[in-house]
Amino acid sequence: MNIPFFKYQGTGNDFVIIDHFEKPWLHDADEVLIKHWCDRKFGVGADGLMILQPSTDADFRLDYYNADGKKGSLCGNGSRCAVSCMHHLGRVQDTCRFVAYDGLHEARISPDGRNIEVHMADVKNVESGRGFYLLDTGSPHYVTHVEDLSDLDVVDVGKKIRYSEQFRETGVNVNFVENSKEALEVRTYERGVEDETLSCGTGVTAVALAHALRAELKGDQTQTVQTLGGTLTVKFHLHDGHFSNVWLCGPAELVFEGVLSWEL
Repeated sequence: MNIPFFKYQGTGNDFVIIDHFEKPWLHDADEVLIKHWCDRKFGVGADGLMILQPSTDADFRLDYYNADGKKGSLCGNGSRCAVSCMHHLGRVQDTCRFVAYDGLHEARISPDGRNIEVHMADVKNVESGRGFYLLDTGSPHYVTHVEDLSDLDVVDVGKKIRYSEQFRETGVNVNFVENSKEALEVRTYERGVEDETLSCGTGVTAVALAHALRAELKGDQTQTVQTLGGTLTVKFHLHDGHFSNVWLCGPAELVFEGVLSWEL
């Protein structure tokens, strides 16, 4: 069986996208197959795989699978890439709505479909401890500030936190942040991928919100965040520890289209 697919990337976070609007190709039980396709040696290579499906409540439904083949939570950059793909397919124009793991989202699309802004869920509960913030921006994130990102073994330290007793069962994404004059610089260890990725949209969002608390900011804010794969912008309103009107903004790009071979 041959399955058409799209390969997208958003600031270096890359995804395989499968269109289910006309025919359902995959199911949750296809975990081994999804993991194989995400493998960078034996498959297409991706940080995750997404399925676009019809929805009665929105323009489409987005199902996200991590590179390990397991169904995941919200993926911020993946959502932006999925919206760009829907625009490429001619199903949406300058705005749209989609249903993801954490509910209904809105999105705004540039005319060329390459710059995507996604409305994220409000964040009310942020746990803080000695040197870290823990919050859920559609996926759980651990945010900690460091003095020198270039001198940090992100995979080794990130893995220790992700598999610590507190997070071993459900996992957590670990974000290391360094403040610079121009932007917040971040590197992320992602659960499901179990490695460092070039970018993480929900992680960038978590970093921007945690920074606002750390810097005691208030009201409407726009924060630039630099990842290894590029620059993203997070817009939000902060009042009494409650984050609302949160938008994740940045580029999304079609890399190539192809056909996956599936041997039954």
